[in-house]
Amino acid sequence: MILIADSGSTNAAWYLINPGGESIRFETEGYNPYYVNQDYIVQSLKKNLPANIHPTRIREVHFYGAGCMLDKTPVMENALQVVFPEAKVHAAIDLLAAARALLGRRPGFAAILGTGTNTCVYDGDKIVHNIDSLGYMLGDEGSGTYIGKKLLQEYLRDFMPAPVRDKFREYVGLTFDEIMDRVYNQSLSNRFCAGFAEFAGEHIRIPYLYGIVKSAFIDFFGNLVSQYPHYQQYRFNCLGSVGYYFKDILEEVTYQFKMPLGKIIQSPMEGLALYHTG
Repeated sequence: MILIADSGSTNAAWYLINPGGESIRFETEGYNPYYVNQDYIVQSLKKNLPANIHPTRIREVHFYGAGCMLDKTPVMENALQVVFPEAKVHAAIDLLAAARALLGRRPGFAAILGTGTNTCVYDGDKIVHNIDSLGYMLGDEGSGTYIGKKLLQEYLRDFMPAPVRDKFREYVGLTFDEIMDRVYNQSLSNRFCAGFAEFAGEHIRIPYLYGIVKSAFIDFFGNLVSQYPHYQQYRFNCLGSVGYYFKDILEEVTYQFKMPLGKIIQSPMEGLALYHTG
């Protein structure tokens, strides 16, 4: 049995491929080894595995995750080995999952627009060029966290138009001090900020919010995508909930930067299952 995971910083989707029986899909929280340690991952996974999955029967685990850079891969692989002791465990950055799901074994350009952001040129097997997104503190332009941070900035500085501010105040349900505490003193503040991108999605017909999202995508293309040599020769292929739900705005910005539009998908699972079993 082969277990595949696609993990962002917020949620992780899992797919158990069982050749002799029913395949199983389930979800857990996301595991980013930059923000959570090995013990946390082990305890959370053991708690959240479905009862009909028997860890000792798993023979392969392919975990693709946000934050699984070379220096953090051992944290993830060691945690997975504890939970699935009989399996061959492989952990890699979620960007490789995006490339394999979007392009299979064909070369091209792949991006992630979810809680975080990432981009790459892929040769059909591995990533050959990546401009670091720098994470949510310094970069991640276009991501859910980036959009959410902008909304919080506008709200806390009282820059929002009054009708939007009133809706946002009700949506947030926190005081100034409580927001600052969540951002600066509590863990997983990237998830907290990213959650507010949903507000923009719910009210995207409001020109002000449309402009916030479009500006985030322009920053994404200006600071990341367009920095790849000859980027306009590639099709723009993208994975992730932010790119998927704001597809119309993303397509508009892609056209603005004269890059042909390729696939825009929300989940990589079908492509990954094909990649690992084909």
